[in-house]
Amino acid sequence: MTWRTATREEITTYYEEEFPTYLDDLPPFITAGGPKEYAIAFRDPYPVRKSDVPDKEFIRRATWQTDASGERTTPQFETIDDVLEFVRHPARNDPLTGSPYILADPSLIDGLDPSPDAVYYALNHWDRPWIILVDIDAKTIAQNRAEELVAPDDESQSDDVLEAAGIRDADPVGYPYAFEDVDRAIEYGFAVRDIFEDDFDADETMVMYTGQGVHVYLLDGDPAHRYDEQSREVLNDLLLDGYGIPIDPVVTADRRRVARLPYSLHAEVCRVVQPIDSPHFDVQSATPERFES
Repeated sequence: MTWRTATREEITTYYEEEFPTYLDDLPPFITAGGPKEYAIAFRDPYPVRKSDVPDKEFIRRATWQTDASGERTTPQFETIDDVLEFVRHPARNDPLTGSPYILADPSLIDGLDPSPDAVYYALNHWDRPWIILVDIDAKTIAQNRAEELVAPDDESQSDDVLEAAGIRDADPVGYPYAFEDVDRAIEYGFAVRDIFEDDFDADETMVMYTGQGVHVYLLDGDPAHRYDEQSREVLNDLLLDGYGIPIDPVVTADRRRVARLPYSLHAEVCRVVQPIDSPHFDVQSATPERFES
């Protein structure tokens, strides 16, 4: 098994044919107007209408127009199908109608209609009091493992340590981790889920395979559980120091963070982002139907 970057044609085909079949499986908090924003990353920077503004590699689009007090006024996406059309053809369906910062019309710049290299949604939500997401990345696990294998000095760069530890040469060749690091990230993800359920008495959790690791969700919607900034820092300390789980604490603490949209494509590794129910999940099974392994 190896990994590779998806081609533009494969990305377009995935969002035209396979991604729509998953819309009914999206978690219930992901709707047309629930997340405060949807976001798209481009492989190649894409221009906006205003001529003196740099081309964009990443855009965030609000799901609602708001008034001066921040109250919702007009939805930018009426249905999840509108979000789908934005994902498929972001330049043709950019909701910034009338703004000089809208993406340029492909027909006017003699260029290709851009396709998404990655699709995200905002954890900050209009209808839920909070969403907690814990990020566990195979790259972090690989770096920690490399430093245990090769005692680096203060001048060592992370790539040098990975190279010396043989991780760059392990499958998938060229990536800053090995498959065993991805598998370990998944195992850690289910350990975090168990902590949420056992220590926090959580009723609703979810482990999401992201392509190069996992996101673990705590989704209890009780507004009495505020999970403010201080509470999130305590959670970070518990997972990092109490349980020794290599999470990214910035992600847990940042309410304005965006996360990969479930069932979107991680184009760097040709894998579908998706909820999983076992620490023994086979990442090969996340290959899109029409992709060659």
